[in-house]
Amino acid sequence: MQRKLFTSIARTIGAAALVSAAAFTPIASANDEEGKLLFLKGAAPACAICHTLEAAGAAGAVGPSMNELQPDAARVLNALKNGIGQMPAYTSLTPEQMKILSEYVAKASRE
Repeated sequence: MQRKLFTSIARTIGAAALVSAAAFTPIASANDEEGKLLFLKGAAPACAICHTLEAAGAAGAVGPSMNELQPDAARVLNALKNGIGQMPAYTSLTPEQMKILSEYVAKASRE
């Protein structure tokens, strides 16, 4: 009886630990890699020329640091579409590339 109870408790704790770890561990996706490539060299001019983003290994010195700013995807998408300050609009990127890049920056800036 005690063994069954112990086994049941251990399973419950183990399952909770897995769920908890999954909730807090970022899951890498193919879009993360594509977003990183867009940030580093796919967009013209490359985001990494101006912006710092540690997850991408970028240390730009002109624009704001994405790690400090931690923009959400909508803010990045708006800047890509319309430009902001000295940053140009990235009209050469497709809407899908803009989406992937904006989601990557939002996620990576919080890592």
